[in-house]
Amino acid sequence: MNQYLLNNLLLGLPTMAVCLVVQALLVSSAIGYYRRRAATLTVRTFRGTTSLLIGVLLLLVLGNLAQIGVWALLFRLLGEFEQFGDAFYHSSVNFATLGYGDVVMSARHRLLGPLEAINGALMIGASTAILMVAYQDALQKSAGAPRP
Repeated sequence: MNQYLLNNLLLGLPTMAVCLVVQALLVSSAIGYYRRRAATLTVRTFRGTTSLLIGVLLLLVLGNLAQIGVWALLFRLLGEFEQFGDAFYHSSVNFATLGYGDVVMSARHRLLGPLEAINGALMIGASTAILMVAYQDALQKSAGAPRP
């Protein structure tokens, strides 16, 4: 397996860079969405605050799903899976660091799984951080706003 280490790094690290760009784009979109709609927090309503945070959450989840798709596409292009759906499932398990082990790639590309898991842990963590910043800001704004 060590003979494939360099190849896996040469494939995995650029894929991680692509995922970082995807994450940055979706985080920027989520922040922009939040800023444009933060004005709705001038009146304290559960519905307004919740819908704003759900919008941020959905954008961040879309970013993570897009990254899973990037890895799945790589796995598919490498011939590890015949169907994109199988590659996407396997990629999801790796990205979320679940590690079911029900699907294992060939020895030639097996080291890409841990690289994707590192990528997923970092990107899910970044998404969580952005969501928490939005949540805290929304709570502060809505707490200072009058009730309807």
